[in-house]
Order: sequence, then structure tokens, then C-alpha cells
Amino acid sequence: MRNLLDRPGSANISPFQRITAAAGSQEDRLKALDELPPPRIEDLAEFCAIAREAAERTLGMRPFDVQLTGALALLSGYVAEMATGEGKTLSGAIAAAGYALRGKRVHVISVNDYLARRDAEWMEPLYTALGVTVGWIGQDSTPEERREAYAKNVTYGPVSELGFDVLRDRVATDPADMIVPDPEVALVDEADSVLVDEARVPLVLAGAADTGAGTPELAALVRRLSRGYHYELDDQRRNVHLTAKGTDAVEKALGDINLYETPEVLTQVNLALHAHALLVRDVDYLVREGRIQLVNQSRGRVATLQRWPDGLQAAVEAKEALPPTESGEVLDSITIQGLIRRYPTLCGMTGTAVAVEDHFREFYELKVAVIPPNKPCVRVDEPDRLYGSAADKEQALVDEITEVHATGRPILVGTLDVSESERLAKELRNDGLECVVLNAKNDAEEASIIAEAGAHGAITVSTQMAGRGTDIRLGEGVAELGGLFVIGSGRHASSRLDDQLRGRAGRQGDPGGSVFMVSLEDDLIQRYAPDEWLPAADHDGRVRHRRAVYVVGHAQRVAEGANMEIHRNTWKYTRLLEQQRDLVLDQRAKVLGGDAAAEALERAAPERWAELLETAGEEILHEAARQIVLFHLDRCWTEHVAFMADVREGIHLRALGHRLVPIDEFQREGVEAYKRLMDEVRERSVETLAVMPITADGFDPLDGGLKRPTATWTYLVQDNPFGNALDRMLRRMAPRRSRDDDLD
Repeated sequence: MRNLLDRPGSANISPFQRITAAAGSQEDRLKALDELPPPRIEDLAEFCAIAREAAERTLGMRPFDVQLTGALALLSGYVAEMATGEGKTLSGAIAAAGYALRGKRVHVISVNDYLARRDAEWMEPLYTALGVTVGWIGQDSTPEERREAYAKNVTYGPVSELGFDVLRDRVATDPADMIVPDPEVALVDEADSVLVDEARVPLVLAGAADTGAGTPELAALVRRLSRGYHYELDDQRRNVHLTAKGTDAVEKALGDINLYETPEVLTQVNLALHAHALLVRDVDYLVREGRIQLVNQSRGRVATLQRWPDGLQAAVEAKEALPPTESGEVLDSITIQGLIRRYPTLCGMTGTAVAVEDHFREFYELKVAVIPPNKPCVRVDEPDRLYGSAADKEQALVDEITEVHATGRPILVGTLDVSESERLAKELRNDGLECVVLNAKNDAEEASIIAEAGAHGAITVSTQMAGRGTDIRLGEGVAELGGLFVIGSGRHASSRLDDQLRGRAGRQGDPGGSVFMVSLEDDLIQRYAPDEWLPAADHDGRVRHRRAVYVVGHAQRVAEGANMEIHRNTWKYTRLLEQQRDLVLDQRAKVLGGDAAAEALERAAPERWAELLETAGEEILHEAARQIVLFHLDRCWTEHVAFMADVREGIHLRALGHRLVPIDEFQREGVEAYKRLMDEVRERSVETLAVMPITADGFDPLDGGLKRPTATWTYLVQDNPFGNALDRMLRRMAPRRSRDDDLD
């Protein structure tokens, strides 16, 4: 019946519970042993019993039955939904050890460096007791440290670093430089964050080129434009465009040019306008140490070593009057979804999985197993308090914090962005209330801040507290006061993030409470329900009409649907490129690790090959052939990626003209372009072989024009930041008005 209904979270966990019960019957026998026997993964009950005893002896932690049940769900390839505070870290370690004992290499994938290192070092004694080796990588790990970590049975690492290592391996010119082993098992912590929220953001490897092209003059020009008159935003505030008045004013300011006859200038104006109107300092990015640092919106942390596509990056630098950094060209990219789907075996764990099981099924063929809590949750979740204006909400927020703080009860306030957290903290301090702020500006202090958040009288203001991966333990006497009180300063675009924030209170049966304060002026409402009728506020600023509750829920559902569609659309357009990339990588592996390059060039240019073989010798010639073909294979792939990006940008216009389906036309273009790729690699390689000096003393790749980038970095790419080409064309066709408007 469960399989027939196939409802979200309906996976049958009773077999796992029976195994857990059988493991419990062996507990007394194992406790009496001075030395535990080697675990046998063939007998899951015995494995669980030994793992439980090993955890108690090495970590001082006895896994609850539900933690063993969660580990078994992971070992069976499910996403285990376990509430915050239920011990996912230990369940994940037991499951990872189980996979390793089956002879599989395991990557435990986390959302950040801190959690990867913490969990690997924390669980290491347990792994050692079970005969399993463990390592970890982070953004500061050296190639040698990474290679050593990947050689372990279990490797912990943030998803971005795993992806970047894969990308760097793809441009290696020597097999000894490659780091990442073949993928086998991925165990994903905070699975909904990694597999859903991060899935549509490509990880990109770029090579150094010139400096960016942002201009301070255009930054100053767009600052003088007025929203609603010179430019408008779409309903979801993802795109911005000039109005007819704005176009006239910009053209006049630039010397009476025609913007739509000078596409390079139009692009630069659009970039400057996007940076000005859509990207907000201390929300989307920080300015620190004289450079732009992006903020990862789903994690509330600085996205280290990441940047926007070059034109937008340069435009933001010009907006903030910073010197331009180097630009580059995309060498290769991979989506998180493409990265994860490389693993033959996939499982995961999170506190909020059921809400996105449709994502898991559609994109990863995963089901969710809901693991019950060890103790019932007794947290008191109050109904949302709704306010007519942001000002009324913020005042009510300060009043509520003041009132609760007077009782000594600790308070955790979850804000939606960095600027809001700092504004609230300033208001609290002005009222004589000391608080601690945790946001992207000080996330290095995360562990120490969270450790004190449950203390008597503590006030913690956090940006994106959801998914920070550290439990808040109650201080002495706090339980008697009602436990931790969580206040959300607004609803997130995903109900999962709301649930994760609430879940910081009431862990392991502790008392706790939560409430969300929402303004009808909040970005969620204005962006996703702009046309809904909103009831008026009462004299005290509160909105008590039930219509307001509906609007908030409706806006959140629209936001979740929009994100699902973005995910689906991104995957449609990247799937073909992923398949083509696999073919290129297969050919690249044959060139890098074998004689495929030499055999191909000998067939294509037999006379030149024979000449060089006589003068240079077989070993040097084979290495030269390898470097020549690798260079042109990488170069042609880079050009193919750029071509496909251009095709995608203009495919809507082409499809419109021929009444075709855009994705079908995109795939047709992609297939035709790929057919030419290998022929182009061969032709260029033969041309280089004909002119490149290769002697018995060796060869210099630069003499053959084989110049690779001197540096690489990663990008955080936004999907179509200016809308699609059809949108822009229709906007350009809007009626043109007179030129008598200036930027006064």
C-alpha cells in the first residue's frame, strides 16, 4: 500500500527498525568484551550493535535506536529526514563506515568547510574503531592535503570544493596532477540545501585574461536614474530594464547615440543597471579588504573565491569605486546536480526532506525515509504575527525581544539578510540590550556564537540560521523558563528554511517556542504576490484579517514553484552539455593516460610524424603529441561551452522566428556543433604538429602556441541575469517617446 500510494515520506522503515531491535539484543554481550570484534557489514544487526558500542567507547555517545534506523536508511540509498538535534552527524558516520566496509569509497558532502572539518575530526575515533580511515578537505587545503584526504576510505568535504577539484582535474596535463578518485558513494548532509537550493548554481572554472570592463562613468549614470520612470523591475525582481524614457535619457547622456545600434554599449548599460538596481550591498555582497565578496543567499555566508560573470563583476566593482579585477573565460563548468549524479550510489540526510521529495524524485531518483524523533517535540509554535508595514514589524520585533529578555529566556532571532541583522542589533543596543550577531561578516566565529546562544539571557541575531549544522544546548535553568525562543523576522522563500529555523528550539524533547513576524511590505510578499489584495492594519499596526495569512502562504508557494521551475529549466539546458562533456572527458582520459594522441597524429600526418620520430625519438614525440592534442581538446571544448552559452541566450528569438520549441532548437544546435568539435581538434593538432619545433632535447609548448591560462578561479554564475532574449526584444519594441527627458 505504501508503494502504491507513494506519498512523500512514505518509505517503509519497519525493516530498519527490526534490525535496530535485533542490534539491541546484542548490547550486553558486546559490553562484556574488552575488545570489539571486527564489524561484518553482511550482518547489519551485528554491525549496528558494534557501531553503537564503538561510539559509546570512543565518543561517549550511545546512538539512540532512531539514529541506527537513520543509518540503515542511508545504507539503503534513502534521504533520511531527521529533525534538528536528533544526531544526524553520528548516523551519517555509521552509514559511511558501513559503505566503506562494503569496499566503497565514500564522500560525505557538506555545505561548508567548517562542518566538513568538524565532523571528520569529531567522528574519527569511531571510524578508527571500526577499521575505517577518514580525511577532510576545505578551501585552504593544498593539493597534497587533498590527495591525502581523497586516499582515505571516507572523505568529508564541502560540495563546492569537491566540484572545483573535479573541474581542476579536467584541465590537468599530467596524470600525476589529478586528485579526485572515481566517484562511488555520495552521502549528502543537509541534502535539501545541497541537492535543491544549490543545484541550479553552476560551479565554473575560469582562466585569467584581461581586466574587467566596468566603467565608473556608467555606474554614475545609472545612479541618477529613477525606478518606475527610467527603469522598471519585473514582478520577481530578478530582471531590470530601461523604459522608453530611460532609454532616451541614457542615449542623450551618452552623446545622442542609438543604444540598440551599439550592442556593446547596451550590454554595459544593462550590466551597470543590474548592479545598481538588483544587487544590494550587505545583502548580495560585502565590500571587504578592498574587494567584492559574494554572499551565498541560501547559507548566509561569504562565498569564498567566487564571483559573478565578468561583466557583472566589473559593473559591481565600478559601482563601489573599486579597481577592476582580472576577467577570464570559462574553461569548464558543472552544476551541483551534474556533480552529484556522477556518483553511482547516492543518499542524504536533512531535517526537512519531505517538502522537497518531488525534487529528489525528479532530479535524483531518491525517496525519503522519515525517521521519528527520539523524544516527542514539545516546542510551542505560535501563529504568525502580521504587520502592515516594515516599520511596525521592526518595532514589534524589538518590543517582543525586550519583553522575553526580561524573563531571562534566551532568544534567537533569524533575519533574512546581513543588513537587517545589523540594523536590528543597532536598535537593540540603543535600547540597552546586548546581543551577538552571526552573519556573513563574522561566520568564522560561528561555533563559539552558537555554543552560547542557549545561555540564560542570551540574545543572538543570525542571518540564515537554517542549516548551520550546530546544536544549541540550553544553559542552566533555561528549561524552566520555557527553553530557547526563536523569532523569525520574516518568512523565507522556502517553508523548509522556516522549519529549520524553528527547529533550533525544542531539540531532543527540550522545551522551546517560536514565532514569525511578517510585514506585508516584506520582499516575499512584494515579489511573489504583488497583485494580491492586502487588508489594512489595525490601529496598533497588526493585521488580523485571515486574508493576510492566505497571502503570505500564497507568496511562499509561488516562490517555491518558481524555484522548482528554475531548477527544471536549468537542468533541461545543461543535460545535453553534461552528456557531451562526458564524451569529451572519456576521450581526454585516453589521451592523458595512453597513446591515443600519438596514434591519431600518426594517422593524420604520417610523413611529419616519421620525420619527427627520427629526429626527436619516440618518448619525446609521444609526450609532445599528448600535450598538443590535450591543448586543442581543451581549447575547442572551451569554445564549445561559449558557443552553447550564446545559443542559449538567443534561442528564444530563433525559435520564435521559426515557430520551434526553444529546448529542441537548442539541442539541435548543440548536437551539430559537437559533431564538428572532434574534427576541429584533429585539424588544429595537425597544424600545430607541422610547425612546432620538436627535437631530441625536447619541446616548448609556447613555441607551438599552446599557451594555457596563468591562473584559474571559480565563478558563481547567475542564470540569465537579464532575462531571455525574447523579453528584451519585446521591451525594445515598446513605443519610443520624446527625447526631452534628462537626468536632473
